[in-house]
Amino acid sequence: MHKRIGAAVLTAAAIAVTFTGAAQAESNPHCGSVTQIGSTKHIKSGGETVASVKQFKGCNKNYGYVYVWDSWKAEHGSKFRAAAGIYTRTSEGPLGYSGPGEGGQEAWSNSSNTLSVCTRGYGSVISASHSYTGMTEERC
Repeated sequence: MHKRIGAAVLTAAAIAVTFTGAAQAESNPHCGSVTQIGSTKHIKSGGETVASVKQFKGCNKNYGYVYVWDSWKAEHGSKFRAAAGIYTRTSEGPLGYSGPGEGGQEAWSNSSNTLSVCTRGYGSVISASHSYTGMTEERC
């Protein structure tokens, strides 16, 4: 009986740690203090998660963010490009679209002066044989 209670407590504690608190970026190169707005979107290929896409605000700007998952990178190598941007209802393409060179797992968009309009974070992972994109939900 004690083993079952102990296992249940450990499981509940693991779930609580996993789902508490807002996700925060490690380091935004354009703004020292950013806050995630909206939920994280996962770019998937079948049942496999390719990357996470997020939107942040800070320094009176919006930023898109994408992170390529270790498991996808391990399986597909480093011959890909990740990039991030911001979409508005009227933009024809992602604003501030930017990313590191080939094989960079983390990409921040350049800042977008879009706090006064509705926006979505955008992320892409593109290689010679793969092209994946995703957007967060709209935040106004």
